[in-house]
Amino acid sequence: MDVKIGWIGTGVMGASMCMHILERGIPVFVHNRTRRKAHGLLQNGAEWCNTPEDVARQSNIIFTIVGYPSDVNDVILGKQGVLAGAAEGSVIVDMTTSEPSLAGEIYDAALTRSVGSVDAPVSGGDVGAREGRLAIMAGGDRNVYERVLPFFEMMGGDIAYMGGPGMGQHTKMSNQILIASTMVGVVESLMYAYRAGLDLSGVIDVIGKGAASSWSINNLGRRIVNRDFDPGFFIKHFIKDMGIALAEAGRMKIALPGLALAEQFYRSAAALGMEDMGTQALYRVLENMNINSADPDCTGE
Repeated sequence: MDVKIGWIGTGVMGASMCMHILERGIPVFVHNRTRRKAHGLLQNGAEWCNTPEDVARQSNIIFTIVGYPSDVNDVILGKQGVLAGAAEGSVIVDMTTSEPSLAGEIYDAALTRSVGSVDAPVSGGDVGAREGRLAIMAGGDRNVYERVLPFFEMMGGDIAYMGGPGMGQHTKMSNQILIASTMVGVVESLMYAYRAGLDLSGVIDVIGKGAASSWSINNLGRRIVNRDFDPGFFIKHFIKDMGIALAEAGRMKIALPGLALAEQFYRSAAALGMEDMGTQALYRVLENMNINSADPDCTGE
């Protein structure tokens, strides 16, 4: 069977991810809520479809990466959703960070139509998406995962099968829990370094290679130094992810006090109008906490 790829969601990460497939000469059918965000893909040979259902009718492997669980539900399970147009034997791959329970619901609904389903959220931000170096964590039936693995390899470098339906999403929640508090540490570390009179780039050069090394300090820390708060990953989407993780923790009857505290920090950023900025804009929240009239800019510019 000739492979035809469907792609729904062409935002900060989705457009780059889809482009890696399109560049291989594979037919791609795309849909996005805002057509102009698919412009680059359409210029490079992708074909536009008016609804997710239309995408599925043209494709046999359909990828989705959208914003919120409600969007996933509409795009896949809705009246004009992917499942309404998916043929027997096709596969749905949701790469949105979403609810594990919804991944299970999609799996069950797809199974009744003899359609495969994989939940495969990603980590690595806009840079990882552009460079094809995403971490991809997948859940679902192993044989279906193996079928879509070659396409994951076009988008990512660290790819892992984590178990049955929803296990990809559970793995991503573990990832987000770790990042949430790590980013708080990054911005506090850089604020301290600035107030101590250190060169922030020099600090990152040193601590970014030691025991405190993390992707966040080495990548987002550099953006903070450059006053670059553009989104590689939106604060509003990270708040969504933390909410999912806290809800799952509640169902498991476990306490995650660090995550609960970090979430309030991100919510403060949203309340200050930063919800459409990248997560590194947390630094600006800390600036607001520590600012005084003699020191209006806490990065020294």
